[in-house]
Amino acid sequence: MQEIKFKKNKWINMVDPTKDDLIKLAKKYRFHELDLEDCLQHTERPKIDEYEKYLFIILQFPVYNKRHHRFDTEQLNIFIGQNYLITLHQGKLKALNKIVETCQNSLKSKRVFFGESQSTGYLLYQIISVLFNSIFPITDKIQLSIKKVENEIFESKRAKDELFNIMVLKKNVITLRKILLPQRSVVAALEHKQKKFLPKDLIIYFDDVVDQIESLWNILGTQKEIVESLEDTNESLLSHNINSTMRTLTVFSAIMLPLTFLTGLFGMNVKLPFSAALEQISNFWLILIVMGLTILLMVILFKWKKWL
Repeated sequence: MQEIKFKKNKWINMVDPTKDDLIKLAKKYRFHELDLEDCLQHTERPKIDEYEKYLFIILQFPVYNKRHHRFDTEQLNIFIGQNYLITLHQGKLKALNKIVETCQNSLKSKRVFFGESQSTGYLLYQIISVLFNSIFPITDKIQLSIKKVENEIFESKRAKDELFNIMVLKKNVITLRKILLPQRSVVAALEHKQKKFLPKDLIIYFDDVVDQIESLWNILGTQKEIVESLEDTNESLLSHNINSTMRTLTVFSAIMLPLTFLTGLFGMNVKLPFSAALEQISNFWLILIVMGLTILLMVILFKWKKWL
């Protein structure tokens, strides 16, 4: 547990709290038992609950999983009351950890994060604003990955199968959109909650956070469309390559078919009707000449039909 005090306000940050830790908090601040259950269950949807003496807020943020090349969801539980703010999480939110470290080591940083109003409401705004801002670099990295896939598809001499990379991008974009979608209404609802926790002059600040979420949503929407277009393009190019390969194999098969017929014909153990007139010509060279002429005629035919 990390405790940061500034003037009459207190910020308690708890990383991976146990059930006993939550029970102690509940006794001290009289939190509802259902809120404690929500804190222990890490699959809750974002929401905001209003009580007489505090607000309980659940927000979710993406955390990149390098091992599986995907984004996992980190839940942030927030209790905000008169002169106190409590945050509970698993410790994977680097931006939040950095805020805590900065405030612990710098009085100037405390003044910045608690603001001129010196309220926990302004601190709440600063925390969620920084956390949502930390998603923008994630979208930038996704954009770079999209550009890399584009180059592989359009600039390579021979189209490569980028299906796996496209599917990874598609999954990550969808995951981020799923995380952001329910939080727009939650952050917007903060403007209308009890004014003793969130003063009226903070409305414009939470509007700014809503704008951040909207910007992220629009960026991810654009990236989703681009990834879907890349998926269609990749499939089209692969289909084209397969068709070209099949056409080449079909030409070879078509050429080999009459040659197979000729070798079978001349390989029969019977006397051919025209063999008496050609007794002086070696049968081997005769067969080669006939097969060569057959290949030449078929190539000319394919060229004329524009199959080659």
